Amino acid sequence: MQTRSVRTSRLITALALMILIACKKEDKPQSRSVSFEQTEYQVLTPYDSTTGRPLTMLKDTIDPDMLAYIKLMLPEKKDIRQTNPQLLVDNPNVDLHMVQSSDVYLTFVSTVTAYKNAIAYYTYPTDLPPQGPNDIKTITYVFPSAGVGTKLKAGDKLKLGRFEAGTSIGLVLLRDAFDPTSGSLNNAAIHFCYNDALNPELDPQLKKHVVLFKYQHATKILIGFENTDRSTKECDHDFNDAVLYATVIN
Repeated sequence: MQTRSVRTSRLITALALMILIACKKEDKPQSRSVSFEQTEYQVLTPYDSTTGRPLTMLKDTIDPDMLAYIKLMLPEKKDIRQTNPQLLVDNPNVDLHMVQSSDVYLTFVSTVTAYKNAIAYYTYPTDLPPQGPNDIKTITYVFPSAGVGTKLKAGDKLKLGRFEAGTSIGLVLLRDAFDPTSGSLNNAAIHFCYNDALNPELDPQLKKHVVLFKYQHATKILIGFENTDRSTKECDHDFNDAVLYATVIN
């Protein structure tokens, strides 16, 4: 007959093994590092080195009702999977695809974040969507400082350029990329992209970092960014960390 001490010892060993197995499962990586080392970076237009605000900008008038609508659609600190889950499934690919030669503009609307984010864009042939960061040749900063402390105002707008048919444009948020002390931009900052293949999460259900939603009164498609790795406990999944819209004029 086993003594009580032997049975207790075996029970402790079994519990230790269970805890070890559980810890190993929890330690399994939920995301991967995505390096854009082969990508070149440039700035669309000169900007103030202290504030990150572009020196010359166009201006759109933003209806206060639009700002209220954004708060309704993307409430602060509310998980979009509970508040508006359809936004995650209605947008399988949110890149801008040029079907004819067009001028493209990007307008800043709002931000709610603790990070000094930058907003940029990249292009690629529509029939050759990127499968990884090595497929992105150039990233162009549009709004160097579009996060906490930004001097951008709702309606600040820049022309990205004129793009030929067969070109696609993807937006990217670079988290905490702007350094207000030096005025520099950190190209090694974490990138959260329009294209899911470029994002770090391993779970396909968590890779999306951009949603689109219509504002009917101004016939605009609003663009909402989530700026935190969605596989982490830190992420609130509210997708309002940067909100913008693009205008395409043929």
